[in-house]
Parts: sequence; structure tokens; C-alpha cells
Amino acid sequence: MTGRAGGPQGGVVRPHLRPGVAVTRLRDGLHLRGRGSSLTLEGSRALPALWKLLDARLAPGADPAAPVPEPKVAAALATVTARLREHDLIVDHPSGARLPLWPGAVAPEPGGAAAALAATRPVVAAADPDGPLARAVARGLARGGTAAPAVVADAGLPAGRVVASVGAPPVAVAVQCGADGGFVTEPADPARTRADAAALAARLGTGPGAGSGTDADPGAGHPGALPVLLGAAAAQRLLCAVAGLPDPGEPGDDPRLLAGRPAVLLAEARPTRAEHHPWAAGAGGAAEPPTDLVEALRRVTALGDPRLGVLDAPSPGDLPQLPVALVSCATPSGTLVAGAARTDLARLAAACRSAELHLAAVDGGAAPVVGADPEHALGRALRAAALDRAAADGLASHGPALPESAWREHPQAAHWWAVLARLLGRSPALTIRQFQHGVRAFLAEVDGSRAVEATPADAVAHAALAALTRLLARRSGLAAAHHTALTGAAAPLAAAGRHPAAWTDEGWTDHWLTGLADREADLRAALHRLTGLRTAPWRPATPAVRPLANALDGCGFTALVRSGDGR
Repeated sequence: MTGRAGGPQGGVVRPHLRPGVAVTRLRDGLHLRGRGSSLTLEGSRALPALWKLLDARLAPGADPAAPVPEPKVAAALATVTARLREHDLIVDHPSGARLPLWPGAVAPEPGGAAAALAATRPVVAAADPDGPLARAVARGLARGGTAAPAVVADAGLPAGRVVASVGAPPVAVAVQCGADGGFVTEPADPARTRADAAALAARLGTGPGAGSGTDADPGAGHPGALPVLLGAAAAQRLLCAVAGLPDPGEPGDDPRLLAGRPAVLLAEARPTRAEHHPWAAGAGGAAEPPTDLVEALRRVTALGDPRLGVLDAPSPGDLPQLPVALVSCATPSGTLVAGAARTDLARLAAACRSAELHLAAVDGGAAPVVGADPEHALGRALRAAALDRAAADGLASHGPALPESAWREHPQAAHWWAVLARLLGRSPALTIRQFQHGVRAFLAEVDGSRAVEATPADAVAHAALAALTRLLARRSGLAAAHHTALTGAAAPLAAAGRHPAAWTDEGWTDHWLTGLADREADLRAALHRLTGLRTAPWRPATPAVRPLANALDGCGFTALVRSGDGR
């Protein structure tokens, strides 16, 4: 518990309990709650008494030269102190120096953070510098430890919008408040901040003059609650940027937010609430592709965010999830239904196909193929090219039909075939052929649905899944304009990082996906030889498609177009 000399403000540096930590005594222990973590200590009725001693030694005015208790007590104090440090409930700070409430509650080095804040004088710009929103931002910054902000008039800003900036090079945030809600942008340079605010206002339908904030929250019991909430949030984001602290919009434990992509705080007036939303189409450049299915679905969630997304989110809604998992979403050319062995796989299939339909409707250029990563996109493009070739040449041109024995013993093919037969009340129509002798690429057609995969069984299973998708959507009363289904192209993402148990076989979905992933690279090579497909990265042909293009790039997705026939 002894301190060390040489703190940034002089004196002895020693542990302090962070401001705002609450302590509840239990019968045999303690429960401590901080800003971002909590800790429960149990197992001894002596803990409350030990805490009383420790609390006194952690207090701001404690004497760092106080005598050390007898060895057993000193050891217990050291153990509890170590646990508090593990959970970031204590912080080192010079003895005798005031530990500020903020950033003392969060900063690794509160003294340095407080000094950085005190050395800055923010500029708060607004069309109405005397309005409640500008006052709320300035008040929040001053209370956070900056020098008194300069509040200036800016005729270039619309009513209800404030831009606060600080530092050199400057960093800024924009906040907008209207009668129904508002937003706070991510900290950025002032030019980007103003552009972001204009784009968000247009996206959210809260353009200039949407509200001055004079009574932004009527009926909430406290007129002006919304400007106060938004002003404080804007101040917090700017204060964190100045103090070198994590932005409140960083992903953390929130699975909806994406690292490297802007997070926008969106507020609503009735009821008064606010939460961060991912802005996939915001500035930030292209992201690395997702490395597995979990990360890919985080990107799908961002693309379909209900407030800032560019696609309708694929959702199971009231659709059945057995025997096939179904999801649906709206597209510019009608409802899309996707099916797969699992709902997560169906969501990925739907998002990629939905993005393709959106691009085709808005861009007017070559029809793209979208994938969660370059390999996924290429696998989907090669399958599409192979199906186009089969349609053009005729199915019979690809060799004799294979016998039932080529796929019947495979558990996935047999299962999906049997499910389809049971629902149809008859044996489904089936044709399966090898594209070319000696090439491991097979085309199956099951009741009008086609699939191209690396083995006869894989092709039958996927074609049956596609047929089931159409059948079950129709029986659920959904008149879909488009249908899509799982293909083996998604298997590498689904299998990444997963290790099926040794006792499973391909009757288990995880094991089957792993097998599909192992066969995918060879299948892509075979289909490339067969189709001669050449691809190039898709580029937007019209400005109208730019937000969707930015969102796909920002989520690491890949869009490809055919650059030549090559047949």
C-alpha cells in the first residue's frame, strides 16, 4: 500500500479509489460497482472490517506514511487492492492532489488528462449562440474541466445544430436537436464533422429548421431535457477526444457497433432516450473483410441498422425456422426470401443477395455479385457463371445423369431430399450431372432449383435446400419476388475457428460446413477452368449508389462484376 515518488503533480503517487465507486456490504463480503466494472468479494465476515481499513487508506486525504498493519492484515489488504486494480476500481494519483470526479472515474492517468483538458479552450459555434443547445454543450465542456468555451455565432449552421471544436489540429463534434430527436457525430476534423452532420440530417429527415430546441421535449415533464441530453453527450465525446480517452461510441461490448466505423448517438424525444448506432455508410475508408461468420453478421447488422442502415435487415419474423431456416427482407424489386440450414447462414445469404438487388436497381451498370469477403464473392460469382453456362448449353450437354447411389448415402443430401419429398407428398424431380469428365464440379436440379458444388451429394443437398426455401415461403403465405439459398461459398466463413467434435459426421451441420470449406478452393479452381470467368471490383456508375458503396466498403464486403466472358 505504500506509494512511489515522482508523480506528474509532485508528491507521492499512491492508490486512490476511483470517484463514484459504490460499495455494498454483504453478510460475508462486499460488492463494489464502478463506472465500467463491478467486483464481488465473499468468503469472510472479516471483509467489511477489512474494507473499513482499506477505504481509509485509499481516501484522498490518507497519510501515505501511515504505519503498516501486522503482516496478515497487510497481506489481506494487498490481495484486495490487487483485485480492485484488476477491475479498474482504483487508480494511482499523487497524494494530496485533488482527484477530479471526471476524468478521475475513467482515465488511466487522471492528472495528465485533467491537465490536457484545462489547457484547452473549446469553440462552440451555432446559429443561435444563446439557444439551449449551445448553452448545454458549453456547460458540459466547462464542467468537464476545459477552459471557459467561446460561444460564437455561425450563420452557416442551420437552426438546431451546434459544432464544437478544440485543439490544434482541431477535432470537432456536431450535435443537432429537433422537436422529435437529434444526433451527435463521432469526433473528427471540422470539415468532415460538418459534412457528416449534413449527411445525417438528410438521412434522418431532420434537416435545417427541424427544431431550435426551445421546447424540444414537450410532455416529458422537463422542457428542454433533449437539448441537455444531446449537449452533454456532445461534450463528453469531445472531452474524451481531448483527454485521450476511449470514445463513448467505441464498440466495447456492444455487438452492433463496428471497430473503425463511425458510431452516431441518436436520441428520441418520446420517451427521452439515446443510444449509439453504427453508421456503415459514414466516412472512414474500406475495412478489412470479416474473418468468420460471427464478424460477418455484425457487418450485416450494421448494413441493416433501422436508423442508419442501407439495407432492410434480413429477419426471420414469423417465418418458420424448421425444417429450413427462413429470413426475408424488402428490396427495391420486391420481397426476398433466403433459406439455409441455420438462421445465421440465411441472414448472410439474404444480405448479399439484397445488396446485389439494390445495386442493380440504383446503379444501372453491370449486375454485381456481393460477398462478405473476396473468396465468398468469387465463389458466388463462379457458381452463377456455371449456372448461366448450363442454362445456355442445356443441362444434357454436361454428361449423363448420375445414379442415385452417387449421393443417397450422404446424410445431408438424404435428409434434405427426404424433407422435400415429405412436404411435396411425392418424390422430387432430380437430375444431377458432372460438368466435365475428370473435373470435380457437379450440377444438380431438384424440382426446378439448381446448385453447383464439389460433390454430387453437396449439389443435391443445396438444390433441395433451395427448393425447400421456395416451397416453405409459399406455404407461409409470402409472395416473394426473389429467392436465394445457402451455397458452399459461405462455408469457409462459417467454419473459420470452429472444430467439430471428432465423433460427428457430415450429418452434423458444423461438420458438413467444415467439409464444404475444405472443398471450396478446389471447386473455385475447377469452375474457373470451366467458365473462364474473369472478374473485376465493382465501382459505382452513379452518385445515387455512393452511400451503399461506402457501406459495403466500410463493412469489408466485396462486390465483383464480370470483366469478360472467356468461354
